[in-house]
Amino acid sequence: MNKDNSYPKSPPFFDNTDTPEMGGGLPIIGYWAEHTLSPEGAKLWKTLLHKSACLSCAWGTGGQKGGFTNEEGEKLQRCMKSVESISAEIQPAIPKQFFEQRNIEQLQQLTSREADRLGRWNFPVILRSGSSHYERITWDEIYSICETAFAKTPERVASYSSGRSSNEAAFLLQLMMRTLGSNNLADCSDLCHAPSSFGLKQTLGTGTSVVSLESLKQADCIVLAGSNAAYNHPRLMNELIKLRDRGGKVIVINPMKEVGLVKFASPAFVKSLLTGSDIASIYLQPIPGSDVALFTGIQKALLEKGKIQNEFLQAYTEDWQAVISHLENTDWETIISTCGVSQIEIETAANIIINSQKVVFAWAMGITQQKNSVDNIYSIVNTALMTGNIGKEGTGVMPIRGHSNVQGFGSMGVTVRLKKEIQQALEKLLGRSLSKVKGYDTHALIEAADAGKVDTLICVGGNLYAANPDLNKVKRALNKIETIIYLATKPNLGHFNGLANQNTIIIPVFNRFENPHKTTVESGNNFVRLNDEGETHLKKADLISEVDFLTELAYRIHGEYPVNWRKLQDTKYVRELIAQTIPGYEKIGEIDETEEEFTISGRILKSPKFSTASGKAKMFVTPLPILKLPEIKDFKVAESTQGIVVALMTGRSYAQHNTVVYQTEDKYRGIPHRNCILMNKNDVEKAGFEQHQRVTVKGNVGELENVEIIFGEVREGAGVMFYPEVNVIFKAEVEERCGTPAFKRVPVLVYK
Repeated sequence: MNKDNSYPKSPPFFDNTDTPEMGGGLPIIGYWAEHTLSPEGAKLWKTLLHKSACLSCAWGTGGQKGGFTNEEGEKLQRCMKSVESISAEIQPAIPKQFFEQRNIEQLQQLTSREADRLGRWNFPVILRSGSSHYERITWDEIYSICETAFAKTPERVASYSSGRSSNEAAFLLQLMMRTLGSNNLADCSDLCHAPSSFGLKQTLGTGTSVVSLESLKQADCIVLAGSNAAYNHPRLMNELIKLRDRGGKVIVINPMKEVGLVKFASPAFVKSLLTGSDIASIYLQPIPGSDVALFTGIQKALLEKGKIQNEFLQAYTEDWQAVISHLENTDWETIISTCGVSQIEIETAANIIINSQKVVFAWAMGITQQKNSVDNIYSIVNTALMTGNIGKEGTGVMPIRGHSNVQGFGSMGVTVRLKKEIQQALEKLLGRSLSKVKGYDTHALIEAADAGKVDTLICVGGNLYAANPDLNKVKRALNKIETIIYLATKPNLGHFNGLANQNTIIIPVFNRFENPHKTTVESGNNFVRLNDEGETHLKKADLISEVDFLTELAYRIHGEYPVNWRKLQDTKYVRELIAQTIPGYEKIGEIDETEEEFTISGRILKSPKFSTASGKAKMFVTPLPILKLPEIKDFKVAESTQGIVVALMTGRSYAQHNTVVYQTEDKYRGIPHRNCILMNKNDVEKAGFEQHQRVTVKGNVGELENVEIIFGEVREGAGVMFYPEVNVIFKAEVEERCGTPAFKRVPVLVYK
């Protein structure tokens, strides 16, 4: 960091253009110029070259092929998101006297960016009941408090986790919790891609992508729905550029026209770097929450053109007749009025799919964070099946996951919906039946805590507080828990707002490239990478690995029953148990010797044989949503109030990863700070407002004042504000089948 506590200036190759049409999030070429010889530059270079997987999204690179190399051996695949996450991890330690000088009330005033910039956790601390300051704590006292906390009734003990950790830590976490008798294994995926896992399991018998990177390279069309890959998954943009260069098409579906999805510059390709690469062949901007209607429209266009693959449906699917009947009985007027996209545009998209040989359907949280998100997944799968675009190379469905190992946590059994095969394997390993009590997902965990039903919570990474809607309620709920243990590398807002009523403990842990033992992670495309051991740059650090802490804690709780917990501090032994327990992970048992990274078996569909009871894909009728915004008077304001009601979509800024904010501005959207709302010019003028005017934005549980209006290419009737700050104003509707909040359609009033 610089003397003024700022990061070094981003070098040109991180983001080498100030012109919005060039896109953002460029992969890096090098770290020359002024920073090459600096201490920060040296640490960054060392880490970039370390044989460990990227810390950022599940599309990252790294592992045994090297930090810049993807699973196909291609170079120059690091991106700005990766550099940002590494730069944050190589910050200096938080000074020992810091917590003596700052009380908890002062720490609660920090922004996400300010909390992250405090530095690295370097020693364990505790905030005791009645105390105003965090203080250092010994490991003996930590384990003593934890032993008492985990002695509570199993149903009153819970965990929460994020994908920044390893498969080994994930496996140990769920093993410890299930041995305790608790199924309360909440995970960050509950807030994002749980609908993908649920919907894909119901339709195809698998909860993950059925497309590998190798397969993606054979596609000649990609349908990208509800994703801003240019910001959040920049490495995927290289694949879109190559697809366009070979004559393929990209259909983008997003209520917000993102500049990087129109044109993107990547230094992995000289021409792209110089002039930018066209991305979207057609850009559809539906009403937020109307994706089912849009995909129904595409299906109806296919039906009317006689392009439904009936022989494929008859041979490889179930219940397809009901879906076709639903299309026949759904009129164009209803489809168009629901989604807000014209019939001509929908038919144009359908024609692109018809004229493409191999189509991949990909999506992110614009699809999953909706009230009817499972139906969204069903409708996408239906479209792929109707066109025969599942079960052969270059085709399929592909959720684009955010956290670097969030899919790995699900694979390891960190979920409230445990696969039967894993349950049986765990029962054999433990020599006992697992609890049948339904566990808490993340939304249910907050509800249970607020009802006083949770005594103990362990958080392995993540930011449970800021990741949820209705922040005041979340804060209140967490305050009712007796003991909370956070395992973390850096401070976040949750450490200062998600406080227990007795003991809040922060356990400082090694990050991925510092771990004293080998670990593994899983990409969003089912590729398992091996991370080498490493060393921390922190001097006299009192850190512990997640594996070491979890195994020692499990030993203190369970003794030597039913497994030798301390032996599990050897991650090679953990991998041997994973190989015996987790379907498709058999190769992990030999990865220490072979160093052979692998694609998980049984997940990439190269033939139309599905892991369902019948062996056929199951299709579901997807009812069109009824989308109606409340009126101004419904927000309980004065009758004379001047304003407009819009469907708000929460989003991340350009330099942000999940709840961690690296920069306050978003230059590609023209947003100068984080207390802004991006709106369509017509909506602003209709409401009698002007650009840059300051307004109040009111949700169903709170409001934000002095919000600056910024014109943007968001469709009429919609708006965009930054997560997690805006979470304080709304209580979101929840997808009842999997508990995911509808962050992407929040009715709000924008008024003077």
